[in-house]
Amino acid sequence: MKNKTLAHYLRLILIITFLLQACDNNNNDPINLNIETMTISGEDLNGVESPENISTNPEIVVTFNSDIKPETATESNIKLIQDYNEEAIEIEISVLGSTLTVAPKISLGNGTLYRFQISANLLNLDEQSLTATTRTFTTIGTFSPPGIIAHYTFEGTPDDVQNDFDPLVTGVIDIDYTESRHENAGLAATFNGTTSIIEIPNGDALMNSNDFTICFWVKTDSEGHLDASGNPKGHFVMGLGAFFGFQYEIFSGYDGSKFAIQYQLADGSTAADDMWFPYDAQDATNGGWQGWDFAKSLSIDQMQAYLKDTWTHITFVHHSDNKKSSLYFNGELMKSYDFNLWPDDDPKKTVTGLKYGGSTPDVVNELALGFIHSRSGIMWDTEPWGDYGRTTSNHFRGQLDDIKIYHKPLTPTEIQLIYSSEQ
Repeated sequence: MKNKTLAHYLRLILIITFLLQACDNNNNDPINLNIETMTISGEDLNGVESPENISTNPEIVVTFNSDIKPETATESNIKLIQDYNEEAIEIEISVLGSTLTVAPKISLGNGTLYRFQISANLLNLDEQSLTATTRTFTTIGTFSPPGIIAHYTFEGTPDDVQNDFDPLVTGVIDIDYTESRHENAGLAATFNGTTSIIEIPNGDALMNSNDFTICFWVKTDSEGHLDASGNPKGHFVMGLGAFFGFQYEIFSGYDGSKFAIQYQLADGSTAADDMWFPYDAQDATNGGWQGWDFAKSLSIDQMQAYLKDTWTHITFVHHSDNKKSSLYFNGELMKSYDFNLWPDDDPKKTVTGLKYGGSTPDVVNELALGFIHSRSGIMWDTEPWGDYGRTTSNHFRGQLDDIKIYHKPLTPTEIQLIYSSEQ
């Protein structure tokens, strides 16, 4: 009887031991890696709908069901992609247990779609991989690529809203803020054509760059815009020391316009050149200058449809790598020139970028909106068209809005996206 009881207890002990070993084996099984939550700037990034109006300086936080293997949390396995051009944005990555935090190293572009991607090579401590995951989000505002230096929106103030350029505007004369091109565009700065001007100090910092882009919306007002003889006068829309920096003007007949730009040469000196764009523009193949590699020829009516009493988006770009400058109206290329095509003995063939070349007392390094140079300069004060003190000079009459300046050459795609998102 005792032997049977002992055998029974031994069998029971064996069963219990087996069960404990089985439980212990189950506890040692590797844990799969899964996402529990994903947020971007506090918004759900793991839901059905892609979040919008996200800050251009977001923080993405992903929590998992198990601790991450830190050495697998790399930029090769975790990516932030700018959708329109497939550019990978540099990111900061940190891991704390089961939490992954990602933030871009630069401010993202406005109004831009981004893809956040985690590859299957991200592992947990049990060497288990995540199913490859992609989520999307859109940043706040209308489209603007990253890297903007200054942005003047004129929403009741002439100051740079980007706050990357200092100091703020100091000289503001007779500027009104009125309805812009449409309701979503808000307000625009309105110039009276006789005395209105905005002066931005240290404007040379805005242009001293190898690569450069400026874009803006402009609408002229031709009514009553007359010189001392009663004839239509031109519009000095803006100027940083006139051609000693950069200027943009619209001709009195609304049959063309031009940028005058000061470029830096390889020897450190500077020289000016004009992005001259009349309605019957020519390139090197049909009678134009040998460096003009493209020019869109328009009728007078077509040119006036851009420049007279209508909103038009203007963009000027200089790309230092290929020594090429380009002009766009409403996102479409109008004219370009290539300094590589200049004569071999011409110093401009050595252009390296843009650089302010003005000096006092002729001109001062203040960007003037509404005239060709600021009031402190004395250049052309004896000319009936160039003296700020004469109301019949070529003061700008009309509206300006959304001036954006970049120290990078925007691509044709970026220029078109800006125009399309803001029109």
